Amino acid sequence: MKTLFPRTLAGAAAIMAAACPVHAQQAASPPAAPAPVLEFAFEEIVTLAADIPVGRTALGERNIVPITGGTFEGPGEGPGIRGTIIPGGWDWQLRRPDGCTQIKADYMLRTDDGVVINVVNSGVLCRSADGALVPARTTPVFEVPVGKYDWLGKSAFIGTLEPVKLPSGPAVKIRFYRAR
Repeated sequence: MKTLFPRTLAGAAAIMAAACPVHAQQAASPPAAPAPVLEFAFEEIVTLAADIPVGRTALGERNIVPITGGTFEGPGEGPGIRGTIIPGGWDWQLRRPDGCTQIKADYMLRTDDGVVINVVNSGVLCRSADGALVPARTTPVFEVPVGKYDWLGKSAFIGTLEPVKLPSGPAVKIRFYRAR
């Protein structure tokens, strides 16, 4: 007895291709999305307090770095973005058994026109075989009030992170690039 339904997925695909060849071509090769292009958005200098070692956990060696302030500035979108980093944020670090350190910083920015923006910036810091710090990349997410700076919450970003020494103590320079 002959059935009207195909017994295999390949049989179903053959019937669909015969019934609608244009649909079959689209399903076989979807159009490629353009590759993202990065454009500089802004740079932060984040000041830090001394590490607070928490100790060994089941996941690795935990460390907390208090964020004490700093500044940021850049072209952003439109007239630009600038302001200060509100003291009180934290960088939650986990030193893994492979020698790399997972970082997750959570802190607030205050723009020069009074808007408060939450930043959660995650990444992994590793060292090369000779002990040099490998360039760090981060993935920031911004929580922004609706308005002038909401482009931060509607875009994907990549960050670069490097330690800097200031007369006042330890700090990091973070540069944010918007994916277009």
